[in-house]
Amino acid sequence: MAESKTILYVQTSGTDTPERLYSPLILAQTAKAMGQEATVYFLGLGLKNLVKGEAEKVKIGDFPTLAEVIKQTASQGVQLMACQQSLQLFGGEIESGDLIDEATVAGAATLNDLALDADAILTF
Repeated sequence: MAESKTILYVQTSGTDTPERLYSPLILAQTAKAMGQEATVYFLGLGLKNLVKGEAEKVKIGDFPTLAEVIKQTASQGVQLMACQQSLQLFGGEIESGDLIDEATVAGAATLNDLALDADAILTF
């Protein structure tokens, strides 16, 4: 088996563009199934996908809800990270307690470290 690689998926799209939300999660699940490390970092409007109750409202075609896909992704060992500075950007509209349990709040330095260590970075 090939050496394990690390892939970073950066989600900047919010619930107003649902067609962009599933890809990083499905790709991260696929990476894990291939024996690779995967992290999805939610930044800017992407943070809104992690607010309790919001992902349940997103469903496209025959796919399960975005919330179901997020939970499935986390259960497969993919790290889901929420940008601390994006929380500040929303000026109290979103607090860390508003986020789903599967999300870990991480700062800008963490994103930079993840990017520097990643073998591949994809943005959505």
